[in-house]
Amino acid sequence: MNDYVLIGKIVNTHGIKGELRILSDFDKKELVFKNNFNIYIGPTYIKETISTYRVHKEFDMVTLIGYNNINEVLKYKGLYVYIKREDLSLNKDEYIISDLIGMDIIENNNILGKVVDFVYNKTNTLLVVEGEKKYYIPLVDEYVIRVDLKNKQIITKNVKDLIIWK
Repeated sequence: MNDYVLIGKIVNTHGIKGELRILSDFDKKELVFKNNFNIYIGPTYIKETISTYRVHKEFDMVTLIGYNNINEVLKYKGLYVYIKREDLSLNKDEYIISDLIGMDIIENNNILGKVVDFVYNKTNTLLVVEGEKKYYIPLVDEYVIRVDLKNKQIITKNVKDLIIWK
């Protein structure tokens, strides 16, 4: 697992006081977007600290400690935003969605494929799985019995019903 976790991208500034507009589909926003939380910006992971946070439309809006002017934060426009995994303070059985990439899908002791990505729709998170066919599994109890982080496996049920065979 990487030390840094991608949580979004700075797509623009907002107003003249240095507020940044972040587009993020990170699944644990409540642990990250809060005052005095450290974020890391760009390919060199420049450390900054969130001063204020609010939601505006589909964006996460932040100001950074020490910045009060749009001209000071323009350098961050278009850059990706990361956090340190260790700052999440997850419990032993907790995970973030990106941790599931690379895990095997197991049903009735058979490997049905490997998670290659994930997407969000308006209702569920969908795991993108490549096996004999490419298919999607909603990350819900109806299909996912257990996520085994140690063995890198997702134990499922009824997933074969989701695969369209032609």
